[in-house]
Amino acid sequence: MQPMYSSEVRKEWSAVLDRVIREKPVFIQRTRDRAVLCSAETLWRLAEAQPLVADCFTEADGTITLSLRGVDLAANGETLPAARAALARDLQEYAEEYYREFALYSRAPNRRDHLPYVLLALAAPSARALEEAIVCQNGTN
Repeated sequence: MQPMYSSEVRKEWSAVLDRVIREKPVFIQRTRDRAVLCSAETLWRLAEAQPLVADCFTEADGTITLSLRGVDLAANGETLPAARAALARDLQEYAEEYYREFALYSRAPNRRDHLPYVLLALAAPSARALEEAIVCQNGTN
């Protein structure tokens, strides 16, 4: 696979972007730097390989709490669907914060491993798709 040089990408930007969206990712070479340009759909498919597993707990009041493995996020709802929706919203908000502070968060020892979850949340085609990506498993207190 031969990467495109950054000068080619600049000259053919519209055609390259069309290729990325309609065909396949493009690998780009600039001196020693390498990058990949891909569509959000491709990123979503790649990120889906990182499952969003949440431990599910039924509280004494009958509500449901979900705790996302791999990221320190938990959400509570009256029902399982409500808890999933709340957890997906919280993950989306965290992903946006992580992206805004990417230089800091991606290097922080307690946050750098969150990147696959962040990319999944940012690439999700809809809030509903992110909710549906959450796999619930029985948790133990």
